Amino acid sequence: MANSEYVSAATDTNFESEVIKSPHLVLIDFWAEWCGPCRLLAPTIEEIAREYQGKLKVYKMNVDENPNTPARFHIRGIPTVLFFKNGNAIDQLVGNHPKATIAQVIEKHL
Repeated sequence: MANSEYVSAATDTNFESEVIKSPHLVLIDFWAEWCGPCRLLAPTIEEIAREYQGKLKVYKMNVDENPNTPARFHIRGIPTVLFFKNGNAIDQLVGNHPKATIAQVIEKHL
């Protein structure tokens, strides 16, 4: 579910190199297999990744397989979408949001 042509998997291991050190705006979707709202959000994240290709890096992180990063950023509910720029978490959406809401946040930071 995490990897596609436009969405990559983030892990506790690659988080620093892929997200923190990225020169691009990064969206990271924290999710889990058992989470219904996460599954509902997945196609929206995929569309966003496709439409913002080249302007935005998109990752999904399975919180069950990667407990350290969600703890580091105080992720308490999923899905949570965090936005990073220049190594810093700059915005956050908790829950399943419509594509337009996610796009507004992206546009604000591009």
